[in-house]
Amino acid sequence: MEENQNVEWKTKWRDEYLKWICGFANAQGGKIYIGTADDGTIVGVQNSKVLLEDIPNKIQTMLGIVADVNLLSSNDKEYIEIIVKPSNFPVNYKGEYHYRSGSTKQQLKGIALADFLVEKTGVRWEDVPVPGIEVEDLDKDSFDIFRREALRSKRMTQADLRISNEELIDSLGLQTEIGMKRAAIMMFHRNPEKWIPGCYTKIGKFRSASDLQYQDEVHGSLFLQADRVIELIYLKYLKAPITYDNMTRIETYPYPKDAVREAYYNALIHSCWFSGTPIQIRIEEEAMYISNDCVFPLGWTAETLMHRHRSKPYNPSIANAFFRAGYVESWGRGIQKICESCRNHGTAQPEYFIHTEDIMVKLSAISQEEIKKVLIRQHGGLNGGLENEIIQTLTEEPGITQKKMSEKLNTPVRTIQRALKKLREEGLVERVGGKKYGYWEIHK
Repeated sequence: MEENQNVEWKTKWRDEYLKWICGFANAQGGKIYIGTADDGTIVGVQNSKVLLEDIPNKIQTMLGIVADVNLLSSNDKEYIEIIVKPSNFPVNYKGEYHYRSGSTKQQLKGIALADFLVEKTGVRWEDVPVPGIEVEDLDKDSFDIFRREALRSKRMTQADLRISNEELIDSLGLQTEIGMKRAAIMMFHRNPEKWIPGCYTKIGKFRSASDLQYQDEVHGSLFLQADRVIELIYLKYLKAPITYDNMTRIETYPYPKDAVREAYYNALIHSCWFSGTPIQIRIEEEAMYISNDCVFPLGWTAETLMHRHRSKPYNPSIANAFFRAGYVESWGRGIQKICESCRNHGTAQPEYFIHTEDIMVKLSAISQEEIKKVLIRQHGGLNGGLENEIIQTLTEEPGITQKKMSEKLNTPVRTIQRALKKLREEGLVERVGGKKYGYWEIHK
């Protein structure tokens, strides 16, 4: 028998091997052979009778489990076989939780430990009750947002929502005999960070990798954050080149809004809030990065996400409430929707980066070349493109002079004047004030 994920060879017994037994018990079980070389060759043990008594006692005393310890022999050499069965409950060695993964033993810490304990005990972190919090302590605006979105999406009817907040919490499965679940606090309390540090969203605009221009933090319940973050990004952090189709004003943002919204909602729902790390949205000129701490399903990779897969939310209670409110679906189609939105917008497909305890999605901005192609298609050539460049320039710098605009667009002043005259006649722009202190106003 070769050494593998379920078999370990040891030449002699050491008490530290209790960690290996702990790891087998917390995983799929396994066997340890004492008195064997690394290649499985039987070398034998000298004190087999003592080990037959000591090892079972130490396993039971230190780990609280029972393992089969057998004396075997081969070619007149005795060796010990320890058979460890998988445990239905978490097993620890001196407060440490070890886990057998492949042919290595790992000590579980942080998010991985929290996820392991959840899996073994059957109680998810979000479902742990928080005693002492009453429904009256929750946030009215958060309930209003939930009811508004649930009704708008038709996931719930007027009759479903014509109940008290207490009944709503209970209908969403967020109430226990001891108290409301953590999920209820996160979604409906005005200040969930009192119990869950890091339960907020951080947004930053960067000129370069290390040059932060400005930032915001959005606090409050998860429903308040879901209601505010996307609009904040598009109002404060992004600029949209303006084009016109006849008299219709068209704004082309660098990132498709549906994709950003879906990616952010995914982060809210799947984040491992246990870690105390907020969701982070980093916005650069060429890309936007949305990251959150998470525990990835066993065996999943970035490639798994990009193909059809079943829905497996890390926080089912939060996912259920967001589904009822119409923010997300329940079929694992979120990433497909992001891909479709990017494709329709003319941007590159999203990229996912998976690390040990976090995941990050990169959304690429639409290129200036692609925007120019859109302008030419809309306006049939150079003149329409110039007029749109003028409107974009006036939007960014309402007080710019015709001379500076000529230099910026590398176009003769007379051509700029003719284009401005045409735009004024069409009612698209208007000059307010005099030459020195005046500015241009864009009309929708």
